[in-house]
Amino acid sequence: MTPAEAHALPGRRLAIAGTALIVLLHLAWSLRLPPQAVPVWLDAAAAALPALPALALWLARRPSAGFWAGVAALFYFMHGVMEAWSTPEARAFAIAEALLAVGVVLASSLDAMRARAAARRAARTAAGDASPPAGG
Repeated sequence: MTPAEAHALPGRRLAIAGTALIVLLHLAWSLRLPPQAVPVWLDAAAAALPALPALALWLARRPSAGFWAGVAALFYFMHGVMEAWSTPEARAFAIAEALLAVGVVLASSLDAMRARAAARRAARTAAGDASPPAGG
């Protein structure tokens, strides 16, 4: 598979889109916070750091962009759960972040799960058994 074909896989596209949405969510979150000692742009830039490798790899059309989006999403998930638990005034943003992060992790796995299912179907067809296996 060429890098251009890998770039167009739906799971990778969804994972990168979700990662970009998380970065935009953090920007909105930073703008809604009461004035802090840290400038808004610095807070939003720091929140975007885990996503930068995935977004840079996506722009470079590297097949590993979806994987790194999933890795970054794990950090965002942990942050979202922590903030939802500890900061009631930020709970809506934190829950949205955690849900988006779960979506990114699932999307980054989508292409591999589809390929594995296709390989199983092809193996069953090659073996002459086109019926689904018993019990699932």
